[in-house]
Amino acid sequence: MWNTYLGKRLKGGGYAIKGAFLLLRNEASIQVQAIIGIVMTIAGFYFEISATEWMFQILSIGLVLSTEGLNSAAEEIADFVHPDFHNKIGLIKDIAAGAVFFAALTAVVIGCIIYIPKF
Repeated sequence: MWNTYLGKRLKGGGYAIKGAFLLLRNEASIQVQAIIGIVMTIAGFYFEISATEWMFQILSIGLVLSTEGLNSAAEEIADFVHPDFHNKIGLIKDIAAGAVFFAALTAVVIGCIIYIPKF
């Protein structure tokens, strides 16, 4: 069964779910961002945001969690390739963290656009 097209997709989906749980269990940055996402979801229900606002909010939460995951993967690879301090490895990690910063900043701006008028 696992050698069929559908079987391979299901197996790949299992790996993705496993990876998501590993991130949530082991990475403090993902845990913090997930909690913020939950708080923002509760705020969305409380303030009864529109369907369009929900789409932007969900996209923002997904963007931040995804970039945090990619940042964690880049850090793991960098540490595996070169466990000791190295300027190039530091640069790679800083660039990956910068991507998370852009995603988080975008999410904050979207959150402000959605929620500031509600106050």
